[in-house]
Amino acid sequence: MRIVSLLPSSTEIAVALGAEDELVGISHECDFPTAITDRPILTSSKINIDQLSADIDRDVRRVLSDALAVYDVDSSGLAAAEPDVVLTQDLCDVCAVSVKDVQLALAEIAGAGVELVSLKPTRLDDAEGAHGVFGDVERVAAAIGRADKGARVAAELRARCAAIAERARTALGTGPRPKVLTIEWIDPVMVGGTWMPELVEIAGGEALVTRPGEHAPTLDREALAALRPDVVLVKPCGFDLERTAREADLLRELVGAMPWPAADSGRVHVTDGNAFFNRPGPRLVESAEILAAVTHPAVFAEEARRHADVIRTLQEL
Repeated sequence: MRIVSLLPSSTEIAVALGAEDELVGISHECDFPTAITDRPILTSSKINIDQLSADIDRDVRRVLSDALAVYDVDSSGLAAAEPDVVLTQDLCDVCAVSVKDVQLALAEIAGAGVELVSLKPTRLDDAEGAHGVFGDVERVAAAIGRADKGARVAAELRARCAAIAERARTALGTGPRPKVLTIEWIDPVMVGGTWMPELVEIAGGEALVTRPGEHAPTLDREALAALRPDVVLVKPCGFDLERTAREADLLRELVGAMPWPAADSGRVHVTDGNAFFNRPGPRLVESAEILAAVTHPAVFAEEARRHADVIRTLQEL
């Protein structure tokens, strides 16, 4: 089996399924595990990501408004990879190459016999007609001939999330859940949607603004000021801690202007939004652990220690 994966989360899923050696092409954003980074890179971005978040947002909106693609597919590289299966997505044209562009590239190289698996998760698990991340693990596994392994991996991910949720419920007792605001873009401010409300619930919190499956909304300062989060987690999509630190002053100015209990108590946290939270793959379980660690630090002290390298308070950034 020769597998091309054109988004980071499906690459991580393929590796979790034991298909690392079968990956013959990846996207320019695939960076985990590091062992796969030597594979041919088959996509590129039209956007300069070495800008401030406001400038990235402006450029992305401009490209999309012109009905253009944010990413390019290397058709000749795709042909050279000779894939049996191509993993891509049909969820967000900003996050990764679109399924339409992959279809065009396959048509260009006469890849009629290639199986195209397009993922579109908006929940943690399949629910109410929506595709889920854990279901996608099983769908990818079926496509690459590892259905049994997929069932085992998906079951393990579900069990780990259930264990976190049970610990959080036990700790809460009959008490109220802390109100949690997750921020997935800095300027403009976007609030975490899709599977984020479910991760917040698993971690023992109450998600503000969004419900499971909803896309990330953009909030102005008036709407943000009306919120009363007990905990804030900033995890910009595609930004690691070092990248987010470049906009620390903007974050501090924003938080300083908000009448948030989380700001008063020093419970505004920043984490790695590139490795965690925004990739719908196996590491969403680690993302739940990070959320639990900042939401209930006394209960999830071990998780806080385990993920200490990717958790900062805003003051520490």
